[in-house]
Parts: sequence; C-alpha cells; structure tokens
Amino acid sequence: MIVPSIRISIDNETELRTFEIEDADELYALVDENREHLHRWMGWVDTTASVEQMRAFIRHSQARQAQENGFNAGIFYQDKLVGVIGFHFVDHEDRKTEIGYWLAASMQGKGLMTRACRAMVDYAFRELGLNRVEIQVATDNLRSRAIPERLGFTQEGILRDDVWLRDRFVDHVVYGMLAREWNYQHKEG
Repeated sequence: MIVPSIRISIDNETELRTFEIEDADELYALVDENREHLHRWMGWVDTTASVEQMRAFIRHSQARQAQENGFNAGIFYQDKLVGVIGFHFVDHEDRKTEIGYWLAASMQGKGLMTRACRAMVDYAFRELGLNRVEIQVATDNLRSRAIPERLGFTQEGILRDDVWLRDRFVDHVVYGMLAREWNYQHKEG
C-alpha cells in the first residue's frame, strides 16, 4: 500500500513524519531502549518483541491513513527518531480526533512533545478541518498531563477505571480543545 508521506516541520531541528516500513528497525530500537520508561503507562510495551511487530504497526498506521482515519508519525529530532505521536482516529462526521504520544526518556524536559502536540493540533484544525481535539492521559502521569495543560486544553472529566494496565485499572483525564478556542488562543499569543 502506498500512502503519501505527511511531514510537519516544527523547527529547524524537529520534524513529524509518517512512518515508512523502513523505519521499523529504528522504531523497535527506540521502544526497546525505553521499555522501562514506557512500561509504567503503556501496556503494549510488554508484548512488543520484534521488528516485525513494528512493521505490522506501521502497515496498520498506513492503512488508517489511507482510509483517512488517523495516522502515526515519528518525532524526528536532528534526523533521529525520538518519539511517536498520532491521531488514534479521525471522526469526519463529528469532526474530532484524539492525539496519543510518547517520547524517549532522554528527550524529556526540552519542550519537544509540547511543540509536537501543538503542530498536530494545528494540523487537525487547519488541514483536516476538525472541530475538536481530545487528549486522554492517565491521572497519575503528571508529565504527560502537563502538555495539554500548557497548550490551553480544558480538563473535561475523569474516565474512571478506563484502562486495564497489567494488574490494575487506571483512570484517565480527558482534555479537550475546540477549533474556536485554538484560533482565539493563537490570535492572542
């Protein structure tokens, strides 16, 4: 399946780029070296055991993109893969999406994920014509929660026992941003 590559420039050193099959080795290596860091919040880390699984993940993402139902992009900093961000789905009828993301432990604290999320929100509103962007984050994941909060998202509620993570249920905070709020925010800032 051939889908056009999506590239979103963030700054001179950082770009979001949809995955190609050739990225599977680098993606697997990044997951593998960040297992301990990702383990606390990402259940899929435990079952990610091969480059072939990364190829399947990329093929699935490309199929979603071809169906205009979301995509995953690598966060490339100085041409090196350092994280993943994407739209879990795109609901064209209700004009909304949800962003998910993770970043290598060594790249945290540099504002990189905040800038990547800002670029994805811009893309959702300007390129896709959506009205709503949502981010769901585990209530205890304070670093991840800080991103939508920095970007001016509204905390809309808590989904209790939303996800089973290994041995327990985890609550998620739901953050939302509407196109009219985002546009106003950028006129002011």
